[in-house]
Amino acid sequence: MAKAVLDFEKPIFELESKINEMRQYQGKLDIADEITKLERKVRKLKESVYGDLTRWQKVQLARHPERPFTLDYIYLMANDFIELHGDRQCKDDKSIVGGFAKIDEHKVMIIGHQKGRDTKSNVYRNFGMPNPEGYRKALRLMKLAEKFNRPVITMLDTPGAYPGLEAEQRGQAEAIARNLLEMSRLRVPIIVVIIGEGASGGALGIGVGDRILMLENCWYSVISPESCSSILWKSWDFKEQAAEALRLTAPDLLQQKIIDRIIPEPLGGAHTNHELAAKNLKAAIIEELTQLLKLKTEKLLDYRFAKFAKMGVWHE
Repeated sequence: MAKAVLDFEKPIFELESKINEMRQYQGKLDIADEITKLERKVRKLKESVYGDLTRWQKVQLARHPERPFTLDYIYLMANDFIELHGDRQCKDDKSIVGGFAKIDEHKVMIIGHQKGRDTKSNVYRNFGMPNPEGYRKALRLMKLAEKFNRPVITMLDTPGAYPGLEAEQRGQAEAIARNLLEMSRLRVPIIVVIIGEGASGGALGIGVGDRILMLENCWYSVISPESCSSILWKSWDFKEQAAEALRLTAPDLLQQKIIDRIIPEPLGGAHTNHELAAKNLKAAIIEELTQLLKLKTEKLLDYRFAKFAKMGVWHE
């Protein structure tokens, strides 16, 4: 598969390609110094480009096809993962995955959206857009975690809940609303991590928790920039302006106190180094989990309710 390169990454990609080409002749020609100079230039260019990304560019990074997904993070940072299937009502929704796992000494339940890498796997995963049975599967696993007193970790990465007629017929809105209610009173710690796209109710359906963490180059909003643009300007051509207006990036949401913590990504985005991205995520989860496990259940629930009750800004 050809390497996916975003428009603003092209100058970096061209320099890296030149370096790789020069390395093929390194044993025959004395070009080590030239390669070193180019590597420094690439580093400075990356720091310049990725240090000053627009909100729309961060949306593009969050959608990068080589970005690690839920299962990638699970296999990189957890042990003894046992995937569980089905909602016991309809079928197994492949766009949400979950199961018991162990992160160091912590036994947890991990649940998350799952996309595909190519057309075939994306069709299999429904492009990361859950049906009602996906949310009901997630709730079944959360209740199982509560029964065995296991903390819940959810990973959000979806363009939205599936909007098809059959999803509505099977109760899409009810399934999401039920999850919001049940997660608000689940008697075990819940850590939510936005690892890619966090679109509307499709993300929020597994997004209520005691700590909301967000990787550096992600977005989380009530609507995507394209959909916002199509509503306000009747065209997708204004998606960049919509992204700026929505204030949907990690720094925006931290300032608004919607999320609690930003997890740094490798320079260039999580897709450039899956192992380092998983290492950073694991460290953040363990740190937050250690603090949450010190709280008694009633105090945990009180803090969770107060956290969401305080969200939002309004003027009378």
